[in-house]
Amino acid sequence: MDTISQTRIFGGTLGYYRHAARSTNCDMRFSVFVPEHMAGDSLPVLWWLSGLTCTEDNFTVKAGAYRKAAELRMIIIAPDTSPRGDAVPDDEAYDLGQGAGFYLDATAEPWARHFNMYSYLTAELPEVLFGAFPGDADAQGICGHSMGGHGALTIGLKNTDQYRSISAFAPIAAPMQCPWGQKAFAAYLVNADTAGAQYDATALMAAAGDRSTAAEILIDQGLADAFLEEQLMPEKFAAACAAAGQRLNLRMQAGYDHSYFFIASFIDDHLQHHADILSQ
Repeated sequence: MDTISQTRIFGGTLGYYRHAARSTNCDMRFSVFVPEHMAGDSLPVLWWLSGLTCTEDNFTVKAGAYRKAAELRMIIIAPDTSPRGDAVPDDEAYDLGQGAGFYLDATAEPWARHFNMYSYLTAELPEVLFGAFPGDADAQGICGHSMGGHGALTIGLKNTDQYRSISAFAPIAAPMQCPWGQKAFAAYLVNADTAGAQYDATALMAAAGDRSTAAEILIDQGLADAFLEEQLMPEKFAAACAAAGQRLNLRMQAGYDHSYFFIASFIDDHLQHHADILSQ
């Protein structure tokens, strides 16, 4: 693992790192905030997944999360949103290819060799993180925005033993039913009409059975979000949660859009949500 840069912030350390990833067959970058702690401490970990076109830097610069994370003594890791590089396939559109990994394992060409973000995030990157930072593998939460909210919901629902807490900002909640998801799944997945269900939060919740004992999921959605009706569809996920008995705190926030200003306005609530669950 190569250290690109480190800086002191709120008594902790914010670092940018790069490593050669097996899952994606290319170098991957991520950022990690580690709050001030004592030697031997084991700290809760929050995984942040960003949205379309973002890198490991967007959340770090724009979300304003680290003061609260320092208070809660919580590690935050923010990976890039896709593999990148001259040898990695790409597309001219912003919603496919580099910057648009959709947090799945691709099975269709030319994407299958590199676009394996699901395996990278659930298996390979945790090995790197817990081998180098004082994180508690039994106290992990996952959160994200837009495409990253989709990733947080699906990865969290598919790996309940790994992630004890879930939240999202303006997630793509039913990707098989919206243009962003339909386009990405058709490109990345063989037999996308059926294979896509394993990467669709609404479909996963509908097939989950009884989730009445699962921890509450927190979602914030801006009512002034231009993507709300066509792309995000939180009401479909909410209906699936109700049918499964899943506790959901879906907060529809008047006047807020899809931007990082929205995230910065409510990020402290999300960090507290995760801290409360992970401390139990």
